[in-house]
Amino acid sequence: MMKKLLFLLVFSVVATVAYSQKISGTVLDATGKPLDKTTVTLMNAKDSSIVKLAVTNDAGAYSIDAVPGEYLVQTSHVGFGNSYSKPFAVSADVTVPATVLSKAGENLSAVVVTAKKPMIEVRADRTILNVEGTINATGNDALELLRKAPGVLVDKDDNLSLAGKNGVQVYIDGKPSPITGADLAAYLKSIQAAQVESIELITNPSAKYEAAGNGGIINIKLKKNKSLGTNGNVNLGYNVGLFGKYNGGLALNHRNKKVNVFGNYNFNHSLNRNNFNLYRSLLDTIFDQHAVMQNLNTTHGFKTGLDYFINAKSTIGVLINGNFNEGENTNFGRTDIIYEPTNVTDRLLIANNSAVSSRNNTNFNINYRNVQKGGKELNLDADYGLFRIRTNQFQPNVYWNPSQSSKLTELIYRFITPTNIDIFSMKADYEQPFQKGKLGVGFKVSQVNTDNNFGRYNVNNGTAMLDLDRSNEFEYGENVNAGYVSYNRAYKGFAIQAGVRVENTNLTGDSYPLNPDGTANKNTSNSFKRNYTDLFPSAGITYNKNPKNQWGLSYSRRIDRPAYQDLNPFEMKLNEYTYQRGNINLRPQYSNIFSLTNTYGYKLTTSLTYSHVADVFTQLIDTAEESKSFISKQNLATQDVIALNVSYPFSHKNYSFYVNTGGNFSKYEADFGGGNRKINLDVFTYNIYMQHSYKFGKAKQWTAEASGFYNSPTIWQGTFKSIAMYSMDAGLQKTIFKGQGNFKVSVSDIFQTMRWKGESNFSGQQTIAFGTWESRQLRTSLTWRFGNSKVKAARQRKSSLEEEQKRTQGSGGIGG
Repeated sequence: MMKKLLFLLVFSVVATVAYSQKISGTVLDATGKPLDKTTVTLMNAKDSSIVKLAVTNDAGAYSIDAVPGEYLVQTSHVGFGNSYSKPFAVSADVTVPATVLSKAGENLSAVVVTAKKPMIEVRADRTILNVEGTINATGNDALELLRKAPGVLVDKDDNLSLAGKNGVQVYIDGKPSPITGADLAAYLKSIQAAQVESIELITNPSAKYEAAGNGGIINIKLKKNKSLGTNGNVNLGYNVGLFGKYNGGLALNHRNKKVNVFGNYNFNHSLNRNNFNLYRSLLDTIFDQHAVMQNLNTTHGFKTGLDYFINAKSTIGVLINGNFNEGENTNFGRTDIIYEPTNVTDRLLIANNSAVSSRNNTNFNINYRNVQKGGKELNLDADYGLFRIRTNQFQPNVYWNPSQSSKLTELIYRFITPTNIDIFSMKADYEQPFQKGKLGVGFKVSQVNTDNNFGRYNVNNGTAMLDLDRSNEFEYGENVNAGYVSYNRAYKGFAIQAGVRVENTNLTGDSYPLNPDGTANKNTSNSFKRNYTDLFPSAGITYNKNPKNQWGLSYSRRIDRPAYQDLNPFEMKLNEYTYQRGNINLRPQYSNIFSLTNTYGYKLTTSLTYSHVADVFTQLIDTAEESKSFISKQNLATQDVIALNVSYPFSHKNYSFYVNTGGNFSKYEADFGGGNRKINLDVFTYNIYMQHSYKFGKAKQWTAEASGFYNSPTIWQGTFKSIAMYSMDAGLQKTIFKGQGNFKVSVSDIFQTMRWKGESNFSGQQTIAFGTWESRQLRTSLTWRFGNSKVKAARQRKSSLEEEQKRTQGSGGIGG
């Protein structure tokens, strides 16, 4: 039946392909020598919109398929000036007169064409949001940008999902982020919108990518110097909600014929307030908790590197980057403990907690790249990353009578939890032409070592004593060996890509009790070992004979391994009645993903995706000791998701508009045995995002923008049913400093509608969580570019610290 269905699907796709014409030509230098690897862009003559891209071969020749219409061709080559053909009509095959490019700086005779990068680009495997230049990104951080991205959902604990699926892997400049959960959220909040160039939503990665991430990959590309010589840029920003927040950054780049040196530094200081409420009904008792949380964060981030050009074919480089965050968190909490049959408050719990923390990481990379004629390319990377996370939390729990006139008892704790994580990684990627296509092979070896010391201290009369029964040290080691082979080839009217990746995983975990001095007692341990090997195939076919009506069909299998801290079997107390603990039996989750995509008229893009996830991760709030609750990660049996997404951009003169809407149906099933410990939930979720932009004033120096989104009710983490969320932003931008700078001002969440709420009913416990944050803010920013604008960009490098970095911390807990 499946074979027949696929045959009918492919047959119907092929049947829609229409006949197209061929546009061909050659590109030469001033001496008449053919220029290979020249970028050729086919544009609509009417509005200069990009239709298709091509690259010249060794003979300087190119060929592009197109439907009848009026076009022009742009050609560009490194070190040469751009050139534009005269407009021409296509009704049959067309040969464009030979294009002669002059060296950069020489006088050129060319048609003047103004082409801007579209706000949204939809490609076969990804959607690209070009954030740079948009006003409503002003003063935002990377997490807020993702909150507004089409198909992306950020839940109450700042966990990410894409098209209804969790297990999303976040990359920064093509490299997986080093942390997850609360630490990832803190890191994304430290990245300011002024640093972000674009966001790529990669829903179906090829075998070349890590197999991790059933939800796909979100790649945040930071701004880079796009010119070379000596140049740079400065950005400053100030936001105000309840409190003021400020940020700034500096980037510098210098390049000559043999060496490119680059670096940047960014600073962020913010004080934020969140309101968090948790209502729990268990047995005959209601716990009605209300908390005001204030977070003071100061972050310093840097990146510096050097590329040495050995010759025209080989480059060796070194790269160092880091992120240093200091935080002070205060939680003013009150819990009314109510006897449910009479609805009378029995006592009050006041827990005004405080914590100081630091999350610091530094990564070192050395890399080599060799590119040969004919399309052969070799990339080598060796990396070392270290992460040092320190948390010191003071947690007083004071019980009062209902009128708060008499103290009943108090329990005071201190938690000191240093964590060290070291990651070593090496990888190699090689590509070469093969059988009229391109063959790629590669391997990667990684080793992760983590050491987490969890010390719980009971405080009596100001003296802290280590609680040996509730403290431990958790050591975790993981080795992943991976290899892949991929192949892609273009035929007349369609293209194919296929690949397979194999990953062998070996892991060990050891939990030790602590000695009175806080060191690990390694004479006693709770240990586990696992190893497994998996194959991850992927394949795709694109039908593009008619450029105005392109189809794509793809499949991939993916994995998500547990975060390291989610495996730690010990517990961390959140308050007297709620604690969090890991699960050594947590298994990886596996996904099979099918996707069908259509792009019509270069603008209207529709995609249909089906995913089946086995052993999907969920965050359960379970019961213990009758009235207490614990939070842990568990494996649900299955999750099935069907998602449909439609996007369309429109522009006319000075006005542009973009809309993206999507819907998905998700079903979760699991049986944890006993009583009402079953999960059988399903939900249809839809979302819509719109953005309007209008240029006006002298020389169109002013731009106004308005944007908004709506997310319907959905399910978080497989158990929490949430309410809808929606918001609207607006802003203005003006070009200043003779085009070398921009000033932007905007207001986020104008009507202050960003409120979250979720409800769960599991194991006899009803849980309702809801809250708000400083979503409405006035944001301003100033950017100034200086120096030589004719210098090449710093070479961007993807290091070999891959998906193992993503799991250095567990997921965010209740309330983040």
